[in-house]
Amino acid sequence: MNKEALLIIDMQNDYFPGGANELVGAEKASQNAKAILEQFRSCNKPVVHIQHVSTRPEATFFIPNTHGVEIHPNVFPGENELVITKGFPNSFINTPLLEKLKEKGVDSLVIVGMMTHMCVDATTRAAKDLGFTCTVIGDACATKDLFIHDQSVKAQDVQNAFLAALSYFYATVVTTEEYLKI
Repeated sequence: MNKEALLIIDMQNDYFPGGANELVGAEKASQNAKAILEQFRSCNKPVVHIQHVSTRPEATFFIPNTHGVEIHPNVFPGENELVITKGFPNSFINTPLLEKLKEKGVDSLVIVGMMTHMCVDATTRAAKDLGFTCTVIGDACATKDLFIHDQSVKAQDVQNAFLAALSYFYATVVTTEEYLKI
C-alpha cells in the first residue's frame, strides 16, 4: 500500500485578490485544497507546504517579509506540518523535499497548488521522474491568462491544457469530489 503525502504548492497571498500576481480561481482552488487538507489531517497523513520566496532582485511577488509571501489562511500550516521554502518552480530543486519525503517513507503524492502551468507542472513532472506516484487535484489548483505571439490564452484553457498534459503520463488528475470519495 502506498504511503501518501499531501503537497500544497505556493498557496500564498500574492496569488489571491489584492495580491501582486492574482490568479483566476485562486479562492475556489484554495477552498478545495482546504477540503483535501482537512481529510489528510483527519487521517493523520503527512502534509508538506511549499512556500516560494523570491530572491531575484527583479522579482515582483513573493518578496521576503511581505504579506504576499505568506501562506494563505485557508491552508495555513498546522503545528506538525512541514514547510519547505523554495526559489525555483520545481519544489525539489535546492530544497530538502526529496529527503524529507523519503524519511517518512512516502511514495505517493497528492498535489494541489498554484500555478498549474508553472510550479504544479514542474513539481509533478519531477516527482514522477523521481519515482513517486502522483495525483493532482485539478480543481484545487489555479493559473492565469498567458500570452504568446501577441495572443491571449485564457486561464481555463491554460488549466485544461496543463492538466491534460500531466494526465497523459505524469499524474492521475481528479477533482476534489472524486478524491474525497476514494
